[in-house]
Amino acid sequence: LDQLTTTAAMPVPLGINTHTAMRTGPVPCAGTSASAGSARRQKAPHANLRNHRRVSRSQPQALVCRAASKDESSSGSDSGAAPESTTRPSMGDSSKMSVDISPMTTTTTTTSPEKPDKKKPLVKPPTPLLDTVNHPMHTKSFNIQQLSQLAEEVRQEVIWNVSNTGGHLGASLGVCELTVALHHVFDSPKDKMIYDVGHQCYPHKILTGRRDRMPSIRQTDGLSGFTLRSESEHDPFGAGHSSTSISAALGMAVANELKGVANDRHCIAVIGDGAITGGMAYEAMNNAGFLDTNMIIILNDNQQVSLPTQYNAGNQDPVGALSSAFARLQSNRPLRELREVAKAVTKQMPGQVPEMTAKIDEYARGMISGTGSTLFEELGLYYIGTVDGHNMDDLVTILKEVKNTESSGPVLIHIITTKGKGYRPAETAMDKMHGVAKYDVSTGKQKKPTGGAPSYTQFFAEGLVAEAREDSRVIGVHAAMGGGTGMNVFEKTFPDRTFDVGICEQHAVTFAAGLACEGLKPFCAIYSTFLQRGYDQVVHDVCLQNLPVRFAMDRAGLVGADGATHVGAFDTAYMGCLPNIVLMAPSNEAELLHAIATCASIDDRPSAFRYPRGTGIGVDLEAEGVTGDDERKGKVLEIGKGRVVRQGKDVALLAYGSMVNQCMAAADMLEENHGVSATVVDARFMKPLDTELISQIAKEHEAMIVTEEASIGGFCSHVLQYLSLAGLLDGKLKVRPMCLPDFFIEHGAPADQMELAGLTERHVASTALNLLGRERDSMAVLEPGQRSGGLSSVEGREGIA
Repeated sequence: LDQLTTTAAMPVPLGINTHTAMRTGPVPCAGTSASAGSARRQKAPHANLRNHRRVSRSQPQALVCRAASKDESSSGSDSGAAPESTTRPSMGDSSKMSVDISPMTTTTTTTSPEKPDKKKPLVKPPTPLLDTVNHPMHTKSFNIQQLSQLAEEVRQEVIWNVSNTGGHLGASLGVCELTVALHHVFDSPKDKMIYDVGHQCYPHKILTGRRDRMPSIRQTDGLSGFTLRSESEHDPFGAGHSSTSISAALGMAVANELKGVANDRHCIAVIGDGAITGGMAYEAMNNAGFLDTNMIIILNDNQQVSLPTQYNAGNQDPVGALSSAFARLQSNRPLRELREVAKAVTKQMPGQVPEMTAKIDEYARGMISGTGSTLFEELGLYYIGTVDGHNMDDLVTILKEVKNTESSGPVLIHIITTKGKGYRPAETAMDKMHGVAKYDVSTGKQKKPTGGAPSYTQFFAEGLVAEAREDSRVIGVHAAMGGGTGMNVFEKTFPDRTFDVGICEQHAVTFAAGLACEGLKPFCAIYSTFLQRGYDQVVHDVCLQNLPVRFAMDRAGLVGADGATHVGAFDTAYMGCLPNIVLMAPSNEAELLHAIATCASIDDRPSAFRYPRGTGIGVDLEAEGVTGDDERKGKVLEIGKGRVVRQGKDVALLAYGSMVNQCMAAADMLEENHGVSATVVDARFMKPLDTELISQIAKEHEAMIVTEEASIGGFCSHVLQYLSLAGLLDGKLKVRPMCLPDFFIEHGAPADQMELAGLTERHVASTALNLLGRERDSMAVLEPGQRSGGLSSVEGREGIA
């Protein structure tokens, strides 16, 4: 690569932040000797950094790599696929590609380089270094400059891929340097790297042999948007919910000790400043400090969440040369080993000597530690920080020191990163483009569907605002999911009545219980999948005490691209078995507004309602009894009463929640194509059941299908329990339950998930025909090519959690 030639300049890929692509000279690629660079770093470790800062202010230069010919670009980096060979290809032929390094003007011109040329389609940025990496081991010979270039190429790869698939963008862009440094210093999969939640795992996937499959991420049969054990040996622990990484890493580290391999293996937990607000993270750190087990915790602080330790929310010390020097000193191998020897000696001394020396050590380290270090030190962790998470030299140096130090105990490295780093639309967006749909690379504008009904989340927010206007006791509570639950909309109108408690579902539930004790009306908005984390509090602190907390369980049922970690499958089972609670499931947006109004009126017991992700089905709200335009208010329903939405005579379709729409479509199919008359019943309530209505339809029909988009043990089980106890199964009535199958359904298109679950309108119609003894028609309905209009009710479920 030393023979690479300089050619005419190409524009920096549109939308890419040119400031992050600045270089002071030709950046060597793979294969360049690292000895000279190493020698220079030993003499002046920050010389290149100082030079970079000085030059970039006066005469910025952009690094642009491109293929030399159209034919070669089609098989190179522009294809988006990693080389199939397991060996690194030779990059010595200067005819293959070239590196452009040309000055960029800083003066304003008539044509801005930031504006896209509508006549020329955007081309995927070339990635000459990344094209040589098929496995983390391929980064071992890279020097600091090459690692920095690799991180930038990984960043551009993420930007390009996510623009075509959607996904979690901002967090991944912020950890490109960290991910490259980790894989350069440590040896995956022998060393375990555990990414908390998994929002930031895209660079990790790219570097661990999955680059060619990135265009399939979050798609049916494609890569998961989170880490997944079954997907790669480089994913030692699956993720999706937060605050689990430290516990898992500690367990693996202890297992290594018990197996006698701890000296040869390392366990690293990468956790963000949001996830570390979860109580489980502190429980794990406390236990890690007590066990004094060797492990590494990397706190990725992108300053997007206000932490209780004061090193965030504007109180953070600047990340500069001084903090960098202190971090290097803290990670220094001789210093840490000397501390271990000193502690071992003083423990053998009598009296208060060990306590006194510990205090001296604490004060001494306090002089060089960053703000907030005391909290982690008190938990028993050796704190190193703060570190510039985009300074490759510092990251590599500190990680190597920590890896090679022969000392015991957990270490926490506190790094500061920028969420959305290197992509201006993400850096300037309010949410840093955390979770995005497909977008235009040049502008960052997301390609969201236009027209149609608003989302269920939006309807929930508007309905809650309407209730709060009429009742000052209505309070909103959520667990760091203001955007996802719609509580941000509520907060704009009622900022003093909205409480974001952090990623702390347990605390959110009991906090809401405390509000209810004092006569307020808390609405606790938590995804169905996340409420699982606060289940004991629902049982012990709410239901047992019969407190009127209202649970709004968003994302009920299948959730499309977010997959098995976020599916809202189990709430009907885990909530349905609890005494004293009212459970509802609206079938459309009007019914959701009615559920909000109904729960607001319940003051003598807990209540909850579940609703799906995606958009409403477009019902006439006024005709359904909803009042208001911008702030829509529902009507109070009679508790425990369902409704017949379609009258028939041959088969009864009893549905709970979103499955009412599938049953209506199935009834149309049965009547139009098979001459079968179906009754469709919207149960509305699971607890209490409308036993009178259920008994009536059981006696009037020879066959009954009970349906729900939830797991075994939910609504269907409750209906069958009642039918059995009431003796309604003792005669000729044929009953079939239809719920989610007893396995986890992975990420994919909502229509594909419903097909796999067997809950489409065709499956409902087929089951009805089978019950009526028309087996041939039943099989014909399921043949490929049959219309399945009921799937349209789940098409709006695409998106990001």
